[in-house]
Amino acid sequence: MATKLLFREDAYRPSTAATVLGVSERGILLDQSVFYAMGGGQPGDVGVMTLGDGRTIAVTNAVWNDDAKTEVAHVLSPEGLHPAIGDQVELALDWPRRYARMKVHTALHLLSVALPFPVTGGSIGDGEGRLDFDIQDAGLDKDDIAARVNAMIAQAADVTERWITDAELDANPGLVKTMSVKPPRGSGQVRLVEIEGLDLQPCGGTHVRNTEEIGRIAVTQIEKKGKQNRRVRIVLA
Repeated sequence: MATKLLFREDAYRPSTAATVLGVSERGILLDQSVFYAMGGGQPGDVGVMTLGDGRTIAVTNAVWNDDAKTEVAHVLSPEGLHPAIGDQVELALDWPRRYARMKVHTALHLLSVALPFPVTGGSIGDGEGRLDFDIQDAGLDKDDIAARVNAMIAQAADVTERWITDAELDANPGLVKTMSVKPPRGSGQVRLVEIEGLDLQPCGGTHVRNTEEIGRIAVTQIEKKGKQNRRVRIVLA
């Protein structure tokens, strides 16, 4: 019952019709979805599911239903209202929240360019986010880092995706910046996200089409998280 992942085809698509294929302990399974399933430091999308009779149900999260990450489970608010298998429904994202996450996610890619060190962790929020870096010597300045990221944002670089094979990724291990989160494998291909002239790395998340959409960012905090770990937090300015 694999879910067609519409957010991979078009991250700007805010809604879709769908058919209920099943119900699991994790949520409602649909034939297709615009809801990003939680993973890679990015939260699952939230929004609304509308039933055929016009009644609506809040979707409070989207998670993977299987280890292979082929089925998206839509977590509904516990109000006793649930669709049945075979029902036709409409899905609509909380678009402002998704779009803010897309901006932050793209900005974090640029942060990993401004600080070219191994990434040990990360998190994306609604208008803010952070990356953890394996850096032995701190010596980091918030204003300097923000200036470097904002200079890249101002280049109005296009953001595109393409797919390569697992073998191609193995032949180019330098593409992987993250130490704790590995690119999803198993399907035989890996999705690359490219910020024209600036960055290229495997990523399954959602991003803006052009860096100019991010606006500006500010670095709000640099934290010491261990002898060789520095956490850099950013916010959309």
